[in-house]
Amino acid sequence: MKYLLMLVAVLAVLAGCNNKPKNQAQPLQIIQEQKQALDQAKGVGDTLAKQAEEQKKQIDEAAK
Repeated sequence: MKYLLMLVAVLAVLAGCNNKPKNQAQPLQIIQEQKQALDQAKGVGDTLAKQAEEQKKQIDEAAK
């Protein structure tokens, strides 16, 4: 009986120690998501720079 309980306990521990995470994203997918986020950030930066330039032009024209 003692060995049976020890065997069941060992099997339960081994069954719980699964090395593969269930929701692991693929490395290529992670890289693509990060690249997409970076491209979006660059787009926002370009938009902000363009708006700042237009605002500066408007201020310069109003000061004349």
